Amino acid sequence: MNISANGYLSGSNLERVLRAGHFAATGELGPPQSADGSTIREKAQLLKGACDAANITDNQTAIVRMSSVSAGAIALQEGLEPVIQVTCRDRNRLAIQSDILGAYAQGIRNILALSGDHQTFGNHPMAKNVHDIDSIQLVQMIAEMRDKKIFQCGDPFKGQEPCMFVGAAAAPFAHPIDFRPYRLGKKVNAGANFIQTQLIYDIEAFKKYMEKVRALGLHEKTYILAGVGPLKSPAMARYMRESVPGMLIPDEIMNRMTAAGAPWSGKGELTKEDKKARSGAWRETGIKICVELIQQLREIEGVSGVHIMAIEWEEAVRPIAEGAGLLPRPVVEPAAA
Repeated sequence: MNISANGYLSGSNLERVLRAGHFAATGELGPPQSADGSTIREKAQLLKGACDAANITDNQTAIVRMSSVSAGAIALQEGLEPVIQVTCRDRNRLAIQSDILGAYAQGIRNILALSGDHQTFGNHPMAKNVHDIDSIQLVQMIAEMRDKKIFQCGDPFKGQEPCMFVGAAAAPFAHPIDFRPYRLGKKVNAGANFIQTQLIYDIEAFKKYMEKVRALGLHEKTYILAGVGPLKSPAMARYMRESVPGMLIPDEIMNRMTAAGAPWSGKGELTKEDKKARSGAWRETGIKICVELIQQLREIEGVSGVHIMAIEWEEAVRPIAEGAGLLPRPVVEPAAA
């Protein structure tokens, strides 16, 4: 591992916060389905100061969006540290390595290696996926570009290597569940410096997962950020529980979201004002539940932070972080070389 003289792999803000022992908080920023850079700038201002870094998604849900590298560069200009997502779905190893070099040259220091949602879920279902390498191989390739100063083929760099803080994803409740901690171990052994999990709503199930993670000693080899996110409505909660693989949402949370829509009797048509009030009550309850989840996750040994995924609802990140006692975010100055 190529740790520099100042004790950092990349020196990113996220890395400094984690290495200093603070409970980290990352957010998520979805690039637009257009070439409008102002969207990135507006979202960056919503997230700036509310988290240590923000994921820039890479054609999320297999829908064409602005490049994560380009959007990340814009976010960086706005003072928001990006974590660019890179999927194996869309590019081969040549293109991925090229993007990593370009990202580093623009000042980006965090990267999250992902397989990517299957293209049939998106707006180009007939597109060919690539998957030249898988997500574990991608983690290893990025780590070796940094630590061994070589391309994936073994050729050495002709100059500056990309010193990235490398992240990977984990789905604690995907089937087969018993295999999940071991798959996490493969990513850690490949060089993942931090992990962001799928959304966690079932704290008891996650505690059991973390027991297995600790038994393997993985919490001592990487930083684990538990995924959390505010529910917007009972319909969203039902869809996630019934249609998203590996998503566990307890009845208690489902019932709380449903009850938040009261006192409507269920008779007659809702007025526009009624619908607005009901939607607001659902969202407020979703934020409260998210805050409570963060507070519980902080008590679990081995959890180094949270990844707040407020999908297309960046406005919710700051009140969630504030309600959970995560603000102000710590400032860890770069160490002298």
